[in-house]
Amino acid sequence: MKVGTGYRGRLAPSPTGYLHLGHARTFWTAWKRARTAGGRVVLRNDDLDRDRVRPEFISGFLEDLKWLGLDWDEGPDVGGAYRPYSQSERMGRYAAALGRLRQGGWIYPCTCSRKEIQAVVGAPHAGEDEPLYPGRCRGQRLEDIPSGKRFSWRFRVPDGEKVGFEDGSKGRQEYRCGEDFGDFVVWRPDGVPAYQLACVVDDAEMAISEVVRGEDLLASTARQLLVYRALGWAPPAFHHCPLVLDDTGARLAKRHAALSLRELRAQGRTPAELLAGFEGASVLDGKA
Repeated sequence: MKVGTGYRGRLAPSPTGYLHLGHARTFWTAWKRARTAGGRVVLRNDDLDRDRVRPEFISGFLEDLKWLGLDWDEGPDVGGAYRPYSQSERMGRYAAALGRLRQGGWIYPCTCSRKEIQAVVGAPHAGEDEPLYPGRCRGQRLEDIPSGKRFSWRFRVPDGEKVGFEDGSKGRQEYRCGEDFGDFVVWRPDGVPAYQLACVVDDAEMAISEVVRGEDLLASTARQLLVYRALGWAPPAFHHCPLVLDDTGARLAKRHAALSLRELRAQGRTPAELLAGFEGASVLDGKA
């Protein structure tokens, strides 16, 4: 962990539902690490999922973060108050990064649909976040694609290369390209950057020194390290938090409405109760 005023952390909720206990503990961990280091906290609104983003979820996460007692130091200044940076307002920055990846030969156009990929490789195995891409479009050029045909841009991973990093919570992590994950999408067919690209651009341009997020994103970190390298940018440090699980052992999702912060608040729960649970790794009905 980088200690001193140079530390820059971030809170980056995605407004596709109301925050639940898992989000709360991760954001609290990120906030606490920044404040303990004497650093700054950047607030970002990761709102690129156009089909699921709702205005009430944006106002909801602002309300929930404030209710927990989490504050932040940066974002566009509106009347003396910082609102979050919004990814939907940063499309030009992502497009510029995509252009650099194209110029460097790191990406290629892919016309495969998710259904077609799954038909070739089958469903992901337990624990995998997506099927291993079979490389059907690796040799495809943009001029080969018929006019009007939808396509994505896919990052070509160096097959066989090990991508390793030291995680602040989980220790040494290593993933092998072409085995643990394959070529991945950086720009979607609907004209929106994928998480792997948008996250890298934002964290780099906002000079984030440590990314704190859930351990379900460990493999995403390996992918993103390849994007950092391709763009010539130094990556931040990473700290992946244990997930909060429900009573069946499944990780919390936004469908767990009973464990949303607004529902817990309506039940009379207090921020002090939640924070005490976070400290003790026992979070109400969830499990660390």
